[in-house]
Amino acid sequence: MKWSLWLVAVTGFAQVPYDRIVNAQKEPANWLTYSGNYSGHRFSPLAQITPSNVAGMRVKWAHQFDTGRTETSPIVVDGVMYITAPNMASALDARTGRQLWKWSRPIPKDYQSIGFGRVNRGPAALDGQLFVTTLDCYLVALDLKSGAERWSTRIEDYKPGYSMTLAPLAIKGKVLVGVSGGEAGIRGFIDAYDAASGKQSWRFWTVPAPGEPGHDTWPQDPKFKDTWKTGGGSTWVTGSYDPESNLVYWGIGNPGPDWNADSRLGDNLYTCSLVALDGDTGALKWHFQFTPHDTHDWDSTHVPVLFEAEVRGVKRKLVAIANRNAFFYVLDRSSGEFIAARAYAKQTWAKGLDDRGRPMVLPNTEPSAEGTMMWPNLNGATVWFSPSYSPQTGLFYVSVREVGSIYYKREADYKPGTFFAGGGEAGIPNTEKTGAIRALEVATGKIRWEFPLHSASWAGVLSTAGGLVFSGSDEGNFFALDAASGKPLWDFQTGGAVTSNPISFAVDGKQFVAISADRVLYVFGI
Repeated sequence: MKWSLWLVAVTGFAQVPYDRIVNAQKEPANWLTYSGNYSGHRFSPLAQITPSNVAGMRVKWAHQFDTGRTETSPIVVDGVMYITAPNMASALDARTGRQLWKWSRPIPKDYQSIGFGRVNRGPAALDGQLFVTTLDCYLVALDLKSGAERWSTRIEDYKPGYSMTLAPLAIKGKVLVGVSGGEAGIRGFIDAYDAASGKQSWRFWTVPAPGEPGHDTWPQDPKFKDTWKTGGGSTWVTGSYDPESNLVYWGIGNPGPDWNADSRLGDNLYTCSLVALDGDTGALKWHFQFTPHDTHDWDSTHVPVLFEAEVRGVKRKLVAIANRNAFFYVLDRSSGEFIAARAYAKQTWAKGLDDRGRPMVLPNTEPSAEGTMMWPNLNGATVWFSPSYSPQTGLFYVSVREVGSIYYKREADYKPGTFFAGGGEAGIPNTEKTGAIRALEVATGKIRWEFPLHSASWAGVLSTAGGLVFSGSDEGNFFALDAASGKPLWDFQTGGAVTSNPISFAVDGKQFVAISADRVLYVFGI
């Protein structure tokens, strides 16, 4: 049998039309998009693995990457797993881990990662194509069946500091992407491209130019009037999508320079915000800024979680964000109206939030030449890795970091393609860096339970209909907790730090759970 025919016989290589992703919850065996569904839940409807049998989970197969530490979150379509690494993608037989095809693109010798690691967080699929982003700022469409390159589009020039590390978001007829580079003085944006041709459909600039709404939140003084051009606002984590309203929800990164804000007085929209954009045009419908005039590098690049709940007796369509600044927020997802918030981790920078959700900043919290001690540190109470929401328990599960730091302010001179931060941070002597998996009531942020961790984790969270929560740790542990109580039920030592998001899928009627640790992808089953 010819190799190509063997692939079809073994795997099927199915199409992934838009309607399949919209109805992803009806296909629990598959994991069709970055967060499992458009709502950002990272919840699996599979229930074969439960608190009563999870102790029997074992490694079924493993795949070793050619590159270093991986943050990839695979997608699975009808028995085929698709994974990525920096400038690389491949298809694996989800039954055995056997590689079916591989695609790669050379990384330019003069490419630099400024302020972030050389990673890639996953692919997207739509119709017969797989979409991947590259460090040198290309969006590439590959044939799902063969891995052949169908088209590639340069998003921006990487030399000034633009890069791409995120998983794309594929919606109806379009592929959406964002950029890294907030520490290099880039001007951020969210882009949409025609899935069939790679032609740009629209661009939303996250730092508005003169004449655009929000530009007045940047300096108007002639001395600093052009600082918006290097204002940051990177968009390096995948957003969520509501097909019914055709709204895209995307988190925006920090302003630049990070710690020295002398040249950017004002709120600096739309940095550290959540924006809701029209999926067809990219037009801004609403925004909510979590940390106005941020001076601590608290990107709001999180996966937004869409859900419905009663608010004062009325059922509302809502979006929840566990923010890097240590506050948990609930907003109306149709209007951006502030609904509720509370701190979910230690923070020493704000007295609280006012009735519009704006922080009441405490005095003497700015970075300084001599150093200012504060919680959380620049990596925040949580960072890019995904939370999870279980419709069964009504709980929002998040990996929390309890770390403080000393923030320093320095001069900031912009030079294209170099670090443009205006300061930095240092650890606080004789303090522990700990963490926890916390379960929050999704409509209020009230903590229901927590599972303490010995270190500040970089791993995302998965919840399942079987009543389990999966996550990992810097020490290399991948573990399962009871979703209702947080009780630890199972643990596996991977041998490398877990800095990625878990998924679950099924093949031949059997449920599996997958996670990347260091440079190895593990697949577990009963």
